[in-house]
Amino acid sequence: MSADKPSGDTLNDAALLPRVSIVIPAYNEESVIRQCLIAAIYQSVPAHEIIVVDNLSTDRTASIVRQMQLEYPESPIILLNQDQCQGLIPTRNFGLNHATGDVLGRIDADSVVEPDWVEQVQNTFLDPSVQAATGPVVYYDMPMRRFGLKADDKMRQLMLKLAKHQYHFLFGSNMALRASAWETIRDETCRDEKDEMHEDIDLSLHLADHDLKVQYSPQMVSGMSARRLEDSPRDYRYYVTRFDRTYKAHNVKKMALKAPMVVFFSVYFPAKLLRAIHTVNTAQPVRRGGQ
Repeated sequence: MSADKPSGDTLNDAALLPRVSIVIPAYNEESVIRQCLIAAIYQSVPAHEIIVVDNLSTDRTASIVRQMQLEYPESPIILLNQDQCQGLIPTRNFGLNHATGDVLGRIDADSVVEPDWVEQVQNTFLDPSVQAATGPVVYYDMPMRRFGLKADDKMRQLMLKLAKHQYHFLFGSNMALRASAWETIRDETCRDEKDEMHEDIDLSLHLADHDLKVQYSPQMVSGMSARRLEDSPRDYRYYVTRFDRTYKAHNVKKMALKAPMVVFFSVYFPAKLLRAIHTVNTAQPVRRGGQ
């Protein structure tokens, strides 16, 4: 057999691998959308498509995406506009409904997926029982990033144990689900017009209602910004208590599921201080020689 010809097994393996779409909802994300797309483009296995859904942005988000379509004509970057209403959930749904992959990845506009993210998603979904998957995140604008990744991974593993593996929660900055699973739940997901809940937890609970398995995959790593720490204590508290409001909307009463709220509250002030110090240090010019 010629060395430059793929074997029959290799061709069969490639045919079995699911096509992965990446869906990115975006609203006024001109400061981060380029780095998000660069990471989505430079993958060990290319994505089937990279869909940015612009939601009534008033900044340069859409123009930056169009410029990148010109810069990377070989990459399947698609720009869609969801201009019927403002909001993450209708924008997310619009993107997922238009995606054509076998597996629909969903990340945020400030996410920076690892170079093997698509490959790891494919590997996870080779198990036919897996209907959705999520993984840990590394905060790229915080100090001690690798330590932070390990801590995030441990926290998510702990959440699984506390939920007694009944609920496996997706994380909106780093998640994927089969197109067939999305078709099953898309008409049931909460619209949350008052913007009170965690949309990723809502997805997870609807998947659980249909016994659709969510897998936690530690190898499926995405970077994200810790800009949430810039919120005021009042706004941060409202963000964290979205967990409780989402559980109440679904009549979920497990006390153990309040653990994420406790963790997020406890790390706010220390992490906010670390971020402030890190921001100051990285902003300082590097001194050379004796200057």
